[in-house]
Amino acid sequence: MSFFDLLSQILENLGRRKARVALTAIGVVIGTAAVVVLVSLAIGQQRAATEQLGGIGDLTQIQVMPNYGGGEGGRGVPAPVVVGPGGPGSPPPTQKLVTDASLKELAALPGVVSVIPRDYWQAGGSMRVGKLEGYGQIMGVGTSDLTDLGLEAQAGTLTLAKGTVIIGAQVPMQFYDPRQRPGQEPPPPPDLLDKDIKLTLFKYTQDGTEIRKTVQVHVAGVLAETRDWQGSDYSVFMSLDEVTAYNSWAMGRKVNRNRDGYPMAFVKMESVEQVLETTDKITALGYQASTPQTIVEGISSYFLTQQIMFGGVGAISLLVAAMGIANTMTMSILERTREIGLMKAVGATNRDVLSIFLGEASGIGFLGGMGGVLLGWSAGQIINVLALAYFA
Repeated sequence: MSFFDLLSQILENLGRRKARVALTAIGVVIGTAAVVVLVSLAIGQQRAATEQLGGIGDLTQIQVMPNYGGGEGGRGVPAPVVVGPGGPGSPPPTQKLVTDASLKELAALPGVVSVIPRDYWQAGGSMRVGKLEGYGQIMGVGTSDLTDLGLEAQAGTLTLAKGTVIIGAQVPMQFYDPRQRPGQEPPPPPDLLDKDIKLTLFKYTQDGTEIRKTVQVHVAGVLAETRDWQGSDYSVFMSLDEVTAYNSWAMGRKVNRNRDGYPMAFVKMESVEQVLETTDKITALGYQASTPQTIVEGISSYFLTQQIMFGGVGAISLLVAAMGIANTMTMSILERTREIGLMKAVGATNRDVLSIFLGEASGIGFLGGMGGVLLGWSAGQIINVLALAYFA
């Protein structure tokens, strides 16, 4: 039996039993559509999560922190101090500090372009511009050019000098009028570029006496929005030397980097491909290290598991549909014994008969699969439109 004769026979047989073929194919349609929709949902969630992390930061950077308390997670790492009520403090004993010697050790690793230490303002305080008060994360960086951190300017400069600061894109939104009454319209965010900000630091003595220190700084630049993992949008960048001097005042003694260390340092690599390997090397040296890549990979791993789970649920529907096809073909064989006998009487071989029934089963599967893909795609588009309308 030629291929075209076989194909003609298969189509004729399927056409004679339209209702049975349609009912069996519907099972395949449902199973295929379930797989398409469920896996598409998982992929869509992964894409949405990845897009939200699109500004997570420079993927060639590694954040290095001291190893506190036996390296348990990030426990013991000093939290960034946000300008507001608070007081001075000093870090607890550590196992592995990030010192000046550490910076040289990290810089010697293969592929490292630069190592930039950071420190946070460890005194309580407030920010004031005119009648408005605000808050932000005061951050000292060991570079005079913020382009070294992969940051871009929205306005002004990215070069730090003594007495100047560069603010994140969201810092102006953190200012408010302390005299504002309930129900009163809040003032618009101030334009801080080329303005002077008054920073008031305060600390407390052992007997509870408050001591204040006022510093005036000039806003030399405003950063473009980053949405990075380092909180740059809410940071006020200052030279590391100035922040070190203010922290010395807050602690009542000179900061010794060999004894106190740095809260963190950022290692910039030549390429993204070197990041994970270097992160492992830094961890092996005894430091804590993290990178945006680990976050992205963790999210990808989670959604891959979700895709497998959803695909498994849909595969159960496909298995049921396959059993339906097998049942239909078994019943068809039992009902067509006379037809099979006639075909063999006119010279058809067992292989020809088997090919006909397998072809019919394949035809049902093909029709159901195509219908399932179209139905799943259509359902995905509808879900996408509804989701956009709901979350917009």
